[in-house]
Formats: sequence, C-alpha cells, structure tokens
Amino acid sequence: MSKHESLLQDLESYARTAPTAATLMQHISDRLHEEMGRYNWVGFYLMEAPDFQALLVGPYAGSFQPTPRIPLDQGLCGAAATTGKSVVVNNVAADPRYLGSDMVKSNMVTPIFAKNRVVAEICIESYFLDTFNSAEQSFVASCAALVGRYMAKHPH
Repeated sequence: MSKHESLLQDLESYARTAPTAATLMQHISDRLHEEMGRYNWVGFYLMEAPDFQALLVGPYAGSFQPTPRIPLDQGLCGAAATTGKSVVVNNVAADPRYLGSDMVKSNMVTPIFAKNRVVAEICIESYFLDTFNSAEQSFVASCAALVGRYMAKHPH
C-alpha cells in the first residue's frame, strides 16, 4: 500500500467519527503537514456566507500565517473556487495570480464540493519546485472529496 493510500484510509476512518467538519479539516491539515515532507502549509478556505464573494481561512497547519480573506477574483484560491477546478502551479514565481509567501515555490488548490457547489477548498503550499505531480494531485483530490462528502451529510 502506498503512503497516499495508507494516509487516505486513516483519514477516511477518522471522518466516520469526526464531530464537526472543522475538526475533520484540522485533522487532515495536521496529518498531511506531518506526513508529507513537501507539504509545508496545508489548510482549508471556506466560502464566506451569505454572499459567497470571498474565501475565509479555516483550519490549517504550517509554518506561516495565511491570508485571512481572499476575494474570489484574486489569487490561485479564487481561481479554483470560481472555476471549480484544481489549480496546480509548480513554480509560483511564474504565475502572477499567486498571493502568498516568497518562500513558497509550488501551490495546489483543490475545490471541495457539497451538494453540487463549491463550499470550501484545500490549499497546499510547498517550499520546493515541482511538488505536485499527478499522484499528489489525485491524492489531494481524494482528500477534498472526503471533506465534501462529510460536509454534504453534516451541513453545520
């Protein structure tokens, strides 16, 4: 079993008994930050209700302070939320949309869907170029889907 498969099994097991979506997201943030050597910051952004015009930082783990609020028309996070598709940039210096730390070299943002709409997203930043190959992208998409299923079943 690969590291991704093993970790995903652990996360799915935790999700079955997680008391809230926030505790599930914090658990995922902590585990991915601890277990995945190149995941230097792992966190979630939640759609701001009721207007859904911005993302608000949620649970996270990592070595720097995140942007607390990101309008949907800004950054890689805004792009992922508005398109409903993952945004993967393996060299953020080459993408003018990137808003974060100068230490970060790669960034991946994957939207989280519940009831057919984007409700949140998982954002992972790395201090290394070319961190997010297809295996990493698939793994993070599975983590996002896990949170989406939880949020669809437990709306609050």
